Formats: sequence, C-alpha cells, structure tokens
Amino acid sequence: MTEPGNYKDTVNLPKTKFDMRANAIKREPEIQKFWAENNIYDRLSKENPGELFILHDGPPYANGSLHIGHALNKILKDIINRYQLLQGRKVRYVAGWDCHGLPIELKVLQKMKSAERQSLTPLTLRAKAKEFALATVDDQLECFKRYGIWGDWEHPYLTLKPEYEAAQIGVFGQMVLKGYIYRGLKPVHWSPSSKTALAEAELEYPEGHTSRSIYAAFPITGLSEAAKPVLGEFLPNLGVAIWTTTPWTIPGNLAVAVNGDLNYSVVEVEPSPQAERGSKEGTEGVKFRYLIVAADLVERLSATLSTQLTVKATFKGQDLEHSTYRHPLFDRESPVVVGGDYITTESGTGLVHTAPGHGQEDYIVGQRYGLPILAPVDDNGDFTQEAGEFAGLNVLGDGNQAVIDALTAAGSLLKEEAYPHKYPYDWRTKKPTIFRATEQWFASVAGFRDEALKAIASVKWIPAQGENRIRPMVAERSDWCISRQRSWGVPIPVFYDEATGEPLLNEESINHVQGIIAEKGSNAWWEMSVEELLPESYRNNGKSYRKGTDTMDVWFDSGSSWAAVVKQRPELRYPADMYLEGSDQHRGWFQSSLLTSVAVNGIAPYKTVLTHGFVLDEQGRKMSKSVGNVVDPQVVINGGKDQKKEPPYGADILRLWASSVDYSSDVRLGGNIIKQMNDVRGKIRNTARFLLGSLDDFDPVKDAVPLSDLPELDRYMLHRMTEVFQEVTAAFDSFQFFRFFQTVLNFCVVDLSNFYLDVAKDRLYISSPDAFRRRSCQTVLQIALENLARAIAPVLCHTAEDIWQFIPYQTSCKSVFEAGWVKVDEQWRNHELAEFWQQIRKIRDDVNKVLEQARGEKMIGSSLEAKILLYVKDEQLRSAVKTRNPEIGNGIDELRYMFITSQVEVLDSAEALQGLKYNLQSDSWGIAVVNAEGKKCDRCWNYSTHVGESAEHPLLCERCVPALAGEF
Repeated sequence: MTEPGNYKDTVNLPKTKFDMRANAIKREPEIQKFWAENNIYDRLSKENPGELFILHDGPPYANGSLHIGHALNKILKDIINRYQLLQGRKVRYVAGWDCHGLPIELKVLQKMKSAERQSLTPLTLRAKAKEFALATVDDQLECFKRYGIWGDWEHPYLTLKPEYEAAQIGVFGQMVLKGYIYRGLKPVHWSPSSKTALAEAELEYPEGHTSRSIYAAFPITGLSEAAKPVLGEFLPNLGVAIWTTTPWTIPGNLAVAVNGDLNYSVVEVEPSPQAERGSKEGTEGVKFRYLIVAADLVERLSATLSTQLTVKATFKGQDLEHSTYRHPLFDRESPVVVGGDYITTESGTGLVHTAPGHGQEDYIVGQRYGLPILAPVDDNGDFTQEAGEFAGLNVLGDGNQAVIDALTAAGSLLKEEAYPHKYPYDWRTKKPTIFRATEQWFASVAGFRDEALKAIASVKWIPAQGENRIRPMVAERSDWCISRQRSWGVPIPVFYDEATGEPLLNEESINHVQGIIAEKGSNAWWEMSVEELLPESYRNNGKSYRKGTDTMDVWFDSGSSWAAVVKQRPELRYPADMYLEGSDQHRGWFQSSLLTSVAVNGIAPYKTVLTHGFVLDEQGRKMSKSVGNVVDPQVVINGGKDQKKEPPYGADILRLWASSVDYSSDVRLGGNIIKQMNDVRGKIRNTARFLLGSLDDFDPVKDAVPLSDLPELDRYMLHRMTEVFQEVTAAFDSFQFFRFFQTVLNFCVVDLSNFYLDVAKDRLYISSPDAFRRRSCQTVLQIALENLARAIAPVLCHTAEDIWQFIPYQTSCKSVFEAGWVKVDEQWRNHELAEFWQQIRKIRDDVNKVLEQARGEKMIGSSLEAKILLYVKDEQLRSAVKTRNPEIGNGIDELRYMFITSQVEVLDSAEALQGLKYNLQSDSWGIAVVNAEGKKCDRCWNYSTHVGESAEHPLLCERCVPALAGEF
C-alpha cells in the first residue's frame, strides 16, 4: 500500500440510506401510513401514563376550501398536542365543524337557478345545505390529515349531528329556566342582503366606507319650565340642530337627546346664501333664526355651515329635558330627552337624533322615557307604509336621497357632507347592514355578566393582552341576539298561542322537543306537526299553537360545544385545558362559549386561551385572490401546476413555518419564506444524516463510553445539550415555538455542524473502528441524534419519524413518539468546564477568520496545510490553553483538532507574531497562520514530520499507522 490514494478504503466514512432530500411528497404519506397501521396516536392517547390533556377544537366553517389561516391554526394545535403526548400525557383531540348557518345557505343558494329558488321549501334547502356541509367536511378533514394533524378523525364533532343539536337545545333550555332568555322588539344589526339579524361577530368594518351625513334642525314647540326663562324670547324661530350619518332613520325619529352635563348655547344664524337662494327659487329655504347647539361646537359649526353663529344665551343640557319639538316631515310632536355620555362634542352638534327602532343607545334612552319603538323598514331594507311618502323606497338607496330632499323642501336641512367612517357590513355578502328593530330572542348578558367577568379573570390568556380584548367586550355587552331568520340551523323550540301570540317555552316543552331532536335531528321541527312536537298536556288544552320559525345564531351552535362535546364525550373533560383560535374569536367563539358556559354552570369552559394573528403576505399585506398574493397550503405541500416554479415541499415546511413565527401578532408567508424554511429543514436533515451515518457501526449497549470516562470535549457537548434541550422544553412549555425554532437551528448549525461534528470527523474517519476516541464521540452523537429527533417531533413530525426509522442500532421504540420527550442527565451539567470551552470556541472563531484570509489569498488550500501560532494575553487562560496543546495527548481535547490544523504552537509572547502576513490581534489574543511542518499523510491529510518513518506504511503519519493496526 505504498501507492498514493490506496488508503481511502481504510477510512470510516458515514454510511446511511437516510436521504438528504426530504422527498416529502412520497415520504410523508408513507410515514402517516406507518402511524395509522401501528395505531401510534390511538395507543399513546389512551395508554400514556400521565394525566389527561384536552385542547378543544374550535370549529371551522364547512363552507369551502381550507386557507393558510386554517393551516396555521391546526398546526399550532397539533404542535401542542404532540408535545403533550411526548411528555407522557393522554391527549384526546376531537376536531369539529360548524355546519349550520348563513355561509352554507348562501353557497347552496348561489348554485341554484332563480326558478329553483322560488319553489324552495325549508326542508329542501336544509337537505341541500347538509349535503354541501358534509362534502366540505370530508374535503377539509383529508387536508388536515395531510398536514400531519393527529386526532380522532373517525369521530369528529359536527354541529348538525342530532346528539350535538340536542345538547345545544339543552343549553338553551337551562338558560331559559334561569331567566336569561327573553323575546323583545329591539334594534339589531340587520342584513337586507341576507334578510336576517346578525351577531356582532358576523360583521366587518371595511376601509373606505363613506356615509351621506346631514345637519338638520327641528322646530321647538314647547319649553320645559327650566328652559322658559332662558329660551322663551327666541320662540317661535328656535330649532334644535342635529347631525346624523343615516338620514334614512329620520322617519323613525321620536326624540332628540342631549347630554345633561354639557353646556349648550342658543346661536343666532346669519342667513346663508343657500337659504337666500332657496327663497328666490320659491322654496322656503332654512327657516331658523336661532339654533340650539353644544357651546363647545359653535366655532366649528360656523365653519361647517359656512355661516356666522352668534351666541345669545348659554345653559345646561339638563334644562332642556321635557321641551318639545315638531318632526319636520310628520305630524308629530316629540320630547327632548337626556341621553348618556355617548353624547360628546367630538362631532356633530352635541344633540343626537334619537330613533329607538334604529340604534342601541336610542333604544335604551327610549325605554327610559317610555317611547314607542318605531322602525318603518321591512326585511328587504325598504320603507313600509308607516314611512308615509317614502314607502317602498330602499333605505340604503333612493330612500336616503328622498329623505334628504324632503328635509330640504321643509327648510330643515342645514348642510349635507360626505363622512368617511367605519360602518358595519355583512361578513358574507360584503354589503352594508342597518340597525332595525325586529322581534327577536335575546340572551340577557346583564343577568350573568359579573360571573362572566370573574370567569375571564380565572383563565390564563396567551398572550396576556387577550384578556384586555375580551373583558371590555363582555363588560359592555347588554344582550345577545340569538335568533336568526333562516332555515338552515337549529330551531328555537318555541310555540306561539295563535290567539294571543304568547310564547310557550318552559321546561316541559323544551325537554320534549330536545328528546325528539336527539332521536331524529332538527329536521323534525319542519317535518312533524305541531301536535307531535308539543308535550301531551298541551295537545288538547283548548288552545291552538303554531311553531316558531327562527333558528339559533350559529355562535350559539358553536358556543355550545363545551356541552355537546367536551362534557358529553366520556374520553374528554370539562372544562377543557385549552382553546386556541385566531384573535378575532374574542368576539366570536371564545365569547359565545364563555357566555353559555357561565350562564349554565358559572364557570369558563376553558382553563387557558391561546390566540394567534392573521397570515399576511411577505410585504405585510392582506392575502387576496385579486392581488394574487394568496399562499395555498395544498400547493405548498403538493406543488403547483408548474412544479419547477412551485415544487412540492411537504407539510413539514408549513409546520416549521408555523413554529418560526411569533403568532401573538399577524404573521407573514410567501415564496421567499417558504424557500428559507426548506433551507432550514435541509440543515436539520443534513445534521441528522451525518449523525445517522456516523453511528452505522455503533451498538449503544456494548460500545457506549461511561460519562466518567468521556474526554472533556465530549463532556462539554453533553453540558451544552442540557442547555439546548432545557431551552427547547421551556419554549414548548410556554408556547413560544419561535424559541424552539431558533434554538434547534442554532444547535444544528453552530454547535453541531460548524463545531463538534466538524472537529469530530478526524476521530470518526481516521481512528480504528472501535478506538476509544471514536466510541466516545459516537456516545455523544447517539445522545444528540435521539434527542434531536425527539425535540423536533412536535413540529417536524414527519422528519423526526423519518430520522427515527433510519437509526442503525436497535431501539426500544418503533416510533419516535413512543420514545417520549428529550432525555438529559443533570450529571452532564458542568458550568466550569463549559466556561473554559466557550473561550476555546471564541479563539477557534478567530482562528477560522485568519485561516479564511490565508485560504482566500491561496497561501493554503485546506486548513490542514496550516500551523497556528497562538498567543493568549491572560496568563491563567494561557496556562489552561497550553495544557490542551501537549506533545502527546488523548487525540481529542487538543487544539490542533479544535482548529482542524496540523499543528498549533502556544507562544509565551506576541513577538513571534510580528511581521507575519496572516494574523489577527484582539484585546484577548493574537493569532497567526504559517505553513504546516512535515509532509502530508496520504490517509488523514494532516501534515507531520513523522511521515515516512514506517517502513510498512511510508506514506502515513504516526497516527494512521497504529490506527490501521486497531490501536488508535
């Protein structure tokens, strides 16, 4: 073997069939099949020794394809569940779907022709809606499974299942019996485009809405006793000035409200050119000489109305109470009333046009003064006959204009101007809503608000500001409108007396309907006769009843899931350990679940609530099809039509991304980020591949080196692993997955690839197979490999399993998930040792900089062609460093191996570094690079002055000759 290059077969190069490429499109489904065939989730969820952990799934809507927000949500849940499983807990995850309500109904109606819609019965619509919902559930379910989500996919919960609907009726019934449910004529958010009442959570407030706002004046007809002395002299030319952004509500005006504590002024109006022009044109023009406005707004109103307003008298708002004015368009007199602190001087006139049928505050004030509730608008948003000349006009269209024209003709309009502001739109039809009083069923939140606020305080909110979002929402909520005028939903189980209209809703009637729905499902309400649905005692009591036609708000559906699922299923536990959804659910599912649970049981349905933000594109813009910046999770996983442009990355890339972001605010995703995630996965796989290959001939049972015998470097690496895996555990325990991401990436790249594994190659490749210096290294690599696989398993579940399947030695577990969480020994901790080795690593970093400079200028090729001259300024550290540079060492804890150079000389002074081209001077040390001494060994490529001393192996160095004999 004296020919150069003949020794390559004597080197122990890594051997493994683990592929550097993920090949996820093929490999991930194989791994999922392996999990399914071996019942890994099922067995662990039932047989783990630890306590139960229940993360209750919030139901996505079964009305379309999944988007990237769904992926983020479900992956975060799965990361938590898998971590809990690895920690030995029994995790039971039941996924659910929201299957009722308007979104599904609209999808079904959109697919129908007009003629088909005309002949539609509630039962036909319900059948089509159910069919659509179930098909969507099947599609979404398969996608969730492809993301690697573990759960009881055979038994998900669906809000349309009879057992769910019956439990929901039970929650409603309990709230009825506690007096929290009532029927009332109240203003609610009404969607003319959907023809139903909407909950706050079904509204959105798009940018760019502009209303037609008007300033108008109503003539005062009578003064209160308190106002007469101040205002008497200004009659009959005195008016109250109001401002509104909804002119169409003027026909419903029944009062003008003032803030009792504000100061108001009578102002004299200089006739405006508009008024003068009006009289020339033969109309009356604005006919008020004096107006009442808030004192603080006089100056601003002068500018707005383009007219001089001169203050004549000032008084308190309270003094106006019980004065009267005449409606400018209808023959009726109405009172001036005292409203609340919603009346401010921030906009308008300081006096608020009050229509109890068209506004929440208006309604409350109206109730206080015994005003009727007038809402002359029908389901389509058209004025009714009660609106007189406006009947038939649409309030959001011609009706608005007609009212403005009528006010102008009556001399009441002071000014019209465009007013951009936030305005509620129907979240499905994307069209404006209106406030309109209708007969609805309400849950009185006031009845249990204090208990709800106490329950909020008992919950752990992640991030903590989640509590600050939901608390004011609940604190300010008076009533929850729970009825909807739709067919696709759970019926409100109420009967009405035909003669009196009185509702029949009591324990007996609710229980009877609940029993029928449990057996037959909610279709029974439409299929069965009133007689069959009524309890026996009401069938022949001389009264005639009709069924109610309202269904329940879908938020009541999903908000009952604690009762229908968590409390009802024996394998689960109420309250759940955690709810996790997007931050919009503070006003949605988190709140409806809280309110129903507190109303019935006095407690929150969850112990912890975690919320995440929305997914934006890489520029921070909202994703939209029209902009073309939507990231489709299916395309990320399976690739797009052009696989060169959109290659298949697999589910683990999405999972890795979900762990990398700070989900507490909005997160970003796009092509560049996906590529970055692919690079990170590649680095982790590459590290694992080297570890697997280097353990090819290692048997932990007979080859592992005991801790007490390990060299310093290996003991330092074990110490470093205690730090790394403690940080990873803390990241999962605190749900800060981005800390896991950063720590694992840093461990793979900085601690392993760039340091320990780089240094280890000489030991692993060059030593004889069972040499101590090799086996001690393999002992550390085995610990690193198994713990790395465990640590990434909650996130990179497929990659971790892939790694585990290629472990070359016998393991006690078939799956990485059976292996449990990372295992570190406290005996590995050695802070003193770590401090010294951190210094060595810092020196090494600087050595690499000088080597790179020398390599760049072609002084050396490989670092093994170099000798390092090192001067350490601190005497104590220099002395410690010298001990790692012996004539004959253990072949491990030596500077030449740390620096991957052929020789190192530790100097006693910096003089020898003077004048050398490749050097680095810092406050702590000086480093220089010179050419290595001796010849290059043909086997290990190190330079040595001893090459040629062996007659048998004249091309080898003093290390490789004994290595071939099995002695090094």
